[in-house]
Amino acid sequence: MAQSFRMKPPMGEDNGWWWQQAAEGHLAIQRCKACSTLRHPPRPMCGDCQSLEWDHIVSSGRGTLDSFTVLHHPQFPGFDYPLIIILVKLEEGTRFTSQLINCSVEAVEFGMPVEMVMHEDPDGFRLPMFQPAQG
Repeated sequence: MAQSFRMKPPMGEDNGWWWQQAAEGHLAIQRCKACSTLRHPPRPMCGDCQSLEWDHIVSSGRGTLDSFTVLHHPQFPGFDYPLIIILVKLEEGTRFTSQLINCSVEAVEFGMPVEMVMHEDPDGFRLPMFQPAQG
């Protein structure tokens, strides 16, 4: 990864807990307490049953590549280009948008197995990314 620092995402009441989980090395997925629907990104209300009660699970970090796009520009500090942005279907059933690392653009395939790796910026900020699954 590039050595410059990334812009940090906003962290507030609805998602601060998620970033704390990432800082501890976990890929957390919000779960509705009423209907057990998993959702990401975190939000206050369940889109299925409108419940405001929730908890979370810790994902295995494994899944398959559902879709992707390759960004060449505009180039922002803190990222290596080309940047492969992926939509992962996690084993738990929900989808998660992230960056694919340790993989060339030519090697990306729909349906390929991927696994989460926790990337840490030079300032200690942690962000879940994915790479091709090992083995």
